[in-house]
Amino acid sequence: MPYFDYPCPDCRTTNNLHETDCRFAGTSWATVEKAYVDIVAALSAEPRPEAALRDAVDGDWGALHAAALSLLRDEYRVFEVGSGDEADEAANRVRGSDGDLALTSPEQRREHLSQPDREPLRTIYREGSVPGCHDNAVFAMIAYYEMVGFSWRETKEKVIEWLHDSGTWARGGFEEASPEELVASKRHVYEEGYGWKEKATAAKRVIDRRG
Repeated sequence: MPYFDYPCPDCRTTNNLHETDCRFAGTSWATVEKAYVDIVAALSAEPRPEAALRDAVDGDWGALHAAALSLLRDEYRVFEVGSGDEADEAANRVRGSDGDLALTSPEQRREHLSQPDREPLRTIYREGSVPGCHDNAVFAMIAYYEMVGFSWRETKEKVIEWLHDSGTWARGGFEEASPEELVASKRHVYEEGYGWKEKATAAKRVIDRRG
């Protein structure tokens, strides 16, 4: 899995240049990185409730730490023991008590994130794309897997599998000769690290209208 770059939890920059409307504009990347490291270091020692995590970090817990923890949870790098997620059951039995926060293993994370479970990506993943939104849907799927840390090889496999299993490829409307060619033509999406939400929202809108 690719290295986690400790992005700003608001605008996702990995340097000192934030977007103008970012909540943490003016915060150095080193400070952002430290907020993540504080959390990961504490949870590496042992799972613990969020209140205990706050007490364990080096320095004061503030908005940056809270936002960093929220992003770690959103990207399933940290999970709550006893949350009821089937992918967590083995870990729940051996790591911490119900309500404790714990670090997700690479295997757990890969399995959990293979199938997007939040809108608008959930609709695209489950329903598949339709002519009129293929470009946005494929863009969004590739951007999603890149964002959550899948390698390019894993991303290709997942998106090609989705094109077949969702019925997207069978619906037609592509200029490319094969799913492999289609995904290869979108590699720039992965390499540039584009966001997925705008494209996914546009694709879901078309899918919902045709559904």
